[in-house]
Amino acid sequence: MAPGRIIFLNGTSSSGKSSIARELLDILDDGVFFHMAVDGFNAMRSKRELEAEELEAALRRTRMGFHRSIAAMAAAGNDIVVDHVLSEPWRLLDCLTVLRPEDVLFVGVHCPLDELVRRELARGDRPPGLAAHQYDRVHAHEDYDLECDTSAADPRACAQRIKDFLPHRPSPTAFTRLRRRHLTGSQEVLTA
Repeated sequence: MAPGRIIFLNGTSSSGKSSIARELLDILDDGVFFHMAVDGFNAMRSKRELEAEELEAALRRTRMGFHRSIAAMAAAGNDIVVDHVLSEPWRLLDCLTVLRPEDVLFVGVHCPLDELVRRELARGDRPPGLAAHQYDRVHAHEDYDLECDTSAADPRACAQRIKDFLPHRPSPTAFTRLRRRHLTGSQEVLTA
C-alpha cells in the first residue's frame, strides 16, 4: 500500500488555514482526503482546569499525539490535509522526525499582522494577541514548497493553487531540506 499524501498548512491563528482546508476537501478529486486540525485535537481534551505546568505538559503530549496520528493515517494510505501552527521549534522538529518528508507538501499560509488582528477580534474565540505572538515564530524556518497569502487571495483561490501544485511537488521537498538542515541523527534537538 502506498503511503498517503500530506498537504501540511502552517500559519498563525486566524491566517485562514481551516478555510483553505475546507475548500481543499471540496475540490480535491484524485483521492480521499481527511482534514486533521490541531484545534480538533485540542477540543478533545477534558475541560478540567489545569495548572500552567500541567497544561503545558498536556499540550505538548497532545501535539506529539497529533503528529503521530497524521503519520499513522498517511502510513495506512490516507491522504491528509493538516492544519497546524508550528509556533515552537520542537513542533516542526517532531513533524520532521515522524512524517515521511517525501510525502509532505509544506504550505506556508501568510497574512499581514494588521489583518490577523482584525480577524482575531472578529472571531472572538481566540485570546487577543495570539496571532501577534505567533507571527514571527510560525515561519521562522523559512522554507516551504508553496506559499499563499490569504489577504491577497480567498480560501478557494488558495486551495485551487495548492491543488494545481500538488502533482508537481518538488524533489527534494521542503520537509526533506528541513530534515537535512535540522536533524543530525540525534533526537536531542527535540527538547529545544
